Amino acid sequence: MDRRSFLYATALVGAQGAVATAARTAPGKKAAGQPVSETADRIAKATAAALTMQRRDWEQGIFAQALLEAGDSERVILLTKAAIVQQTPDGRMGVVNNGGPTDPAMGGAAYAQAAEWTGDGEMSHAVNELLNWIRSKAPRSADGILYHVFGAPEMWSDGFNGAPPFLAAMGFYDEALAQIEGFRKRLWSPDAKLLAHIWDDGKQELKDPNFWGSGNGWAAAGLARVIRSLPRDRSKDREQLAAFAREIIDGCFRHLRPDGLFHNVVDQPGTFVETNLAQMLAFATYEGVTGGWLPASYKTPADKMRAAARAKMDAYGFVQGVCGAPNFDRAGTSTEGQAFCILMEAAGARGYNPHRV
Repeated sequence: MDRRSFLYATALVGAQGAVATAARTAPGKKAAGQPVSETADRIAKATAAALTMQRRDWEQGIFAQALLEAGDSERVILLTKAAIVQQTPDGRMGVVNNGGPTDPAMGGAAYAQAAEWTGDGEMSHAVNELLNWIRSKAPRSADGILYHVFGAPEMWSDGFNGAPPFLAAMGFYDEALAQIEGFRKRLWSPDAKLLAHIWDDGKQELKDPNFWGSGNGWAAAGLARVIRSLPRDRSKDREQLAAFAREIIDGCFRHLRPDGLFHNVVDQPGTFVETNLAQMLAFATYEGVTGGWLPASYKTPADKMRAAARAKMDAYGFVQGVCGAPNFDRAGTSTEGQAFCILMEAAGARGYNPHRV
């Protein structure tokens, strides 16, 4: 397989062994010799609920990434095998109902790690096909920036967490950075310090100028993952990405509600109160503090958002009030909401910088 180092992922798994054990144990129970912390129990409950949910390509991918970061290697491998079953002839993995050009890449780093762990030739081939799709075949603009949907030249803020983290994890740093810059120059509002949702590259104008909370959360989380993947000799790139990620986080914090949550469109109080942006930003913020690119003081709002999101988990492990599937136009539940609960909890429990391992 054409791949680069996955040391950061291996380090994540090693550090989260107890969490992974709990994730494979019934919520509220204890594995032999393993105390179950609140973090581990919440990850176990969120995982159990997510496993019952029907999933599309990006949902399968972000769930696999969440379990990778929680140290649940067994289920990462199983999710990868399942994604191969739904691989299309063009190379996209986990595709249900046609899918999108870059959504399958959300699981690319996790799928590649599964192939690395197992040495499974079928997995390696599948990941290479996905990588080849992203690098060479997926529809894109004249300057090479990937489109988010088929049939329209659109770029979405969600895309920051699609191809860039996968490309960076595979060692294609310049390509990852080029995608980020292409999205940034089209979607970024320097005044609001937020990202608009959708750019129409055909009309050269914003199709959806709203500052959708989840879109900004996808971007902050994606940037955090790319920063973590960059090697030491890319310090200037890390600094530039960190500055951009901090601007997004600060822009969102302007609209943080007293209860630790946000509105679905962050600057529009008439939109519904939404849970997942708090989880997404908590993940990105913990990553920034742990990685040294955010001041330690940022842990305070991250803890506030984490507490607010924790209060939204019901007795069955479903995180309520997230921007809900299947249409993401109202409060509800979603696989990505479950995944970011896991990502938030894993990042909040992590007390080291995986980039230094």
